[in-house]
Amino acid sequence: MSDVSRPSLSDTASEARAARTAAVIPAAGRGVRLGPGAPKALRTLNGTPMLIHAVRAMAASRAVSLVLVVAPPDGAAEVKSMLDAHALPERTDFLVVPGGDSRQESVRLGLDALPPGYDIVLVHDAARPLVPVDTVDAVIEAVREGAPAVVPALPLADTVKEVEPAGTPGAPEPVLSTPERARLRAVQTPQGFDRATLVRAHESVTENVTDDASMIEQLGLPVVVVPGHEEAFKVTRPLDLVLAEAVLARRRLNDGF
Repeated sequence: MSDVSRPSLSDTASEARAARTAAVIPAAGRGVRLGPGAPKALRTLNGTPMLIHAVRAMAASRAVSLVLVVAPPDGAAEVKSMLDAHALPERTDFLVVPGGDSRQESVRLGLDALPPGYDIVLVHDAARPLVPVDTVDAVIEAVREGAPAVVPALPLADTVKEVEPAGTPGAPEPVLSTPERARLRAVQTPQGFDRATLVRAHESVTENVTDDASMIEQLGLPVVVVPGHEEAFKVTRPLDLVLAEAVLARRRLNDGF
């Protein structure tokens, strides 16, 4: 799959500056909670694979000039063919590399494959296909302003309880504490990073983590939060697919696509 041409020398200064940002999308997971079938990132929304929606969401930002997809270890050729078959912005380059057995390993393999010249890296869940471009841009801008790690997040609507997990599913669980809800946030993606800092985190943190920002925390470096968006939810269960279809239908009605 050939790369799409980079912006020409006649492009604006702001577009040239944007060439410093790349997005890595780990899409090697199976998504077992969605049930049997294709890997989660390859499930369709409105007839289009979820991964394509996620790639388009990153490429919608004029600050992102490269989107690198980390495919299932045995599915890189399929993902490359999928990207070739769908309309994507011509000003953006796209690469596909095989991933690993865990999300953390897949992100590291994506970082290893990034060409030089990209100082800001976004890491975005393929299962968050509908994140608005304003959220993507807000994350990038916060990294440009000096934050080593940035996460979009939303305040919690529900009270949260810390519990002692039950030994068997469905059994009663004793409550240990009730965290102060005003101090809690539900974290989304894309998460944005200074590239060198993220690489160092993946070289230093060996325990398995659920997001890349927590690796930066383990280095003792600051992580900042910017406002997330309700449409950047993660498609994990069958009901989420229904909600995502509804969001797409509303967008088509409002925006004509």
